[in-house]
Amino acid sequence: MNNYFDALEARDASVREAALMAALPGQVAHARKSSAALGQILKDVDAAQVNSRAALARLPVTRKHELLDLQKASRNAGGDVFGGFSTLGFGSLMPRVFSSPGPIYEPEGAARDYWRMARAMFAAGFRPGELIHNCFSYHFVPAGSMMESGAHALGCTVFAGGTGQTEQQVQAVAELQPAGYIGTPSFLKIIVDKAADMGVALPSLKKAMFGGEAFPPSLRDWFAERGITGYQCYATADLGSIAYETQAREGLVIDEGVIVEIVRPGTGDPVAEGEVGEVVVTSLNPVYPLIRFGTGDLSAVLAGACPTGRTNTRIKGWMGRADQTTKIRGMFVHPGQVADIVKRFPEIARARLVVTGEMANDAMTLKVETACGGPDALAAKIGEAIRDVTKLRGSVEFFLPGSLPNDGKVIEDARSYK
Repeated sequence: MNNYFDALEARDASVREAALMAALPGQVAHARKSSAALGQILKDVDAAQVNSRAALARLPVTRKHELLDLQKASRNAGGDVFGGFSTLGFGSLMPRVFSSPGPIYEPEGAARDYWRMARAMFAAGFRPGELIHNCFSYHFVPAGSMMESGAHALGCTVFAGGTGQTEQQVQAVAELQPAGYIGTPSFLKIIVDKAADMGVALPSLKKAMFGGEAFPPSLRDWFAERGITGYQCYATADLGSIAYETQAREGLVIDEGVIVEIVRPGTGDPVAEGEVGEVVVTSLNPVYPLIRFGTGDLSAVLAGACPTGRTNTRIKGWMGRADQTTKIRGMFVHPGQVADIVKRFPEIARARLVVTGEMANDAMTLKVETACGGPDALAAKIGEAIRDVTKLRGSVEFFLPGSLPNDGKVIEDARSYK
């Protein structure tokens, strides 16, 4: 077991799936009973029947902007600051509250490794008894606390570096000799560059776990040239850890404490394996039991298991944002509207709305994949549906199945903004 954080990572995939589906009805029932917001969202749901992915996929998706709206409405009415999503009130069982842009307020529970970050740190090479230099923010946002609580659960000591004060960061690394760094990749690059300018060696920095930013191969290679091996983690302030990179560097392995779906943007409909869509997460966290929470991030499932022997599903990592709402001729058009059009026509396999021209002189084309013959009559019907749903006119173009890009885009804004 030296290669894994625990036995859960290497269990048979069917055993994991059975365990997750067995836990799901209880979590849905708990959310309905203990969370006022989810009690309303799931009021017509029989929790006992939500025991499969197909049943889960029939539940509504709650997206981040909806969470924000519900929190704001509750606060404006003098109610719960969490909008009814937290199952706990203030007190010893909720040691901290954090804020994300919006603001969205997130509770932190008292459970050990509440955010489930220790597993990702282990995969990045950190081990018990080491010192970690933590340069995620410790104020407002939960990132600093996320990583610190995970490090403590792993058995590590943490230096609370936080952000800024680059010269002091260099001094602390040089004198404390931490085994590695946790934070954004851009800030570690700033620290390493500053150390070079100061003529200070940082020989202890051999590993790093990054989050909060893209970590392209070029930057990975830059660190490797300086003796630092870095890995990514994917986490959010609402959900904690979602997935993490391993030494195989083939996608991100999903965390053991969440159920992840990839859905077509603007809908709650799961897509086929390999197709890019929005990451939707169901958390098994009893304090903040988010059920089918739409992250707004795009990704796709990778086929097969991780070469390291971890058997959980892998995703490609962050591939952009799913909210592609676009203003066309003074009207907002949403991915969900494109989905509504597609649902009217079983002949359509996939669709992509492309907006061209210049602002105030827009042209809207719905590109659809279909194997159906006789497209003229179908094009006319689809054109009518476009006007009906969006209140705008648009043309229709047909493509063979598999022709449109697999990038998760439902609306492509290709206009000139010169």
